[in-house]
Amino acid sequence: MSLADQVLAVNDDLPIRTHQPVHSGKVRSVYWLTEADSQRLIQEKGYDVAPDAPLAIMVISDRISAFDCIWHAEGGLKGVPGKGAALNAISNHWFKLFKENGLADSHILDIPHPFVWIVQKAKPVKIEAICRKYITGSMWRSYAKGEREFCGIAMPEGLEKDKALPELLITPSTKGILKGIPGVPEADDVNITRQNIEDNFAAFNFSSADDIALYETYLKEGFGVISNALDAVGQTFVDTKFEFGYVSDASGQEKLIYMDEVGTPDSSRIWDTAEYEAGNIVENSKEGFRQFLLGYFPDPDILLNKERMPEREALARDNALPVDALMDISRTYIGIAEKIIGQPIHLSENPKQEIIDILRKDYGLID
Repeated sequence: MSLADQVLAVNDDLPIRTHQPVHSGKVRSVYWLTEADSQRLIQEKGYDVAPDAPLAIMVISDRISAFDCIWHAEGGLKGVPGKGAALNAISNHWFKLFKENGLADSHILDIPHPFVWIVQKAKPVKIEAICRKYITGSMWRSYAKGEREFCGIAMPEGLEKDKALPELLITPSTKGILKGIPGVPEADDVNITRQNIEDNFAAFNFSSADDIALYETYLKEGFGVISNALDAVGQTFVDTKFEFGYVSDASGQEKLIYMDEVGTPDSSRIWDTAEYEAGNIVENSKEGFRQFLLGYFPDPDILLNKERMPEREALARDNALPVDALMDISRTYIGIAEKIIGQPIHLSENPKQEIIDILRKDYGLID
C-alpha cells in the first residue's frame, strides 16, 4: 500500500445518497442526506434530535492548506498522512470533555469512521469566537504598531510579545459577510465589539440577547477545560477559535451548541511548555510548514502579498514539494493528537474504501 493511498485528498466524490450539491471547504466536505435517510437514521440510531432534523455526513480530508492554497508533494502525495484522523480525534476528545464538564453539546451525533462525523443541521451564530490567553500573531503586530483597542477592549501599555495577557480576551470577528449592521464593514472576518453584538444580536443569528453571555461562558469555560488538559501534557493553550450554533433536541427544545472543530492545531495555537519556558516558541501546528514554504521558494513575497495571488496559486499547483515536508507536518499533527488523546492514531490503509464500506453496511447510505 503506497503512502499516497493512505491519504484522503479528494473527499467530495463519495457515492453517498444525497440530492443536494456536496459543499466542500478547505478541509471538510458536507453531504446533506435525503429527508427519508435522515428520518430513518434518527429512528434506527436513536439520536437525540427532532424527528425531522436534517442530517449530514461530514468527511474530513488530509489536504494541507497554507497561505490560502492547497499543497502537494512528489510521488502523487496530495495530503498529509494522518492529518484528518488527528484533527477529528482531537475535536472528538474535547467535545467529550466539554460534555463531561457540563458544558454544551456539539453538532456531532455519531462517528462511524475516524474521518467521518454524522451531524445535525444547526443555525450558525455568525461569529468567529476567538479567545486569547497570550499576545502573539496578528494581535501583537497591531499592538506593536501602537494599537491599544481590540474589539472595543482597551489594552494596557507595556505588554510584551508572546507573554500572557492580563486576562483571557474574547476578540470576536464576523463569520461571512454581514450586511446592514451599523458600524460593521460588509466584509468577512472583520473585528467586532460586544456592543455591536448586543445592539444587533438577531443579525448575528442569536435567538435572544441573553445568549450572548451564554456563548461567552461556553467560550471561556471551554478554553479553560482545554487549557487545563493541555497543561497536564506539557502544552500551553495560546489562543483558539470557537464556532457556535443552535439545534433542537428530540423534545423540540432549542439549545446553543459548539460547532465545527475545537482545540485543534488548525484552529488554535498550542506551544510546547518546556520550550516556551526556555525562551523558544515551538508551535504544534502547521506553522512549521508555513515557515518551510517561506524558506523553500526564492521569493517569499509571493506567499505573503495578497496582490500576487495568481502567482501564489500557480506556485502551489505547479510545484510538488519534497515528501519530507509533508511527513514533517504529519509527525506534528499525529504527535500532538496522541499526546492529547493518550493513545495512538492508526492510519487507514485505504480510508475512502473503508468509509464507503461502513456507510453502506452500517448506515444504508450508499446503494
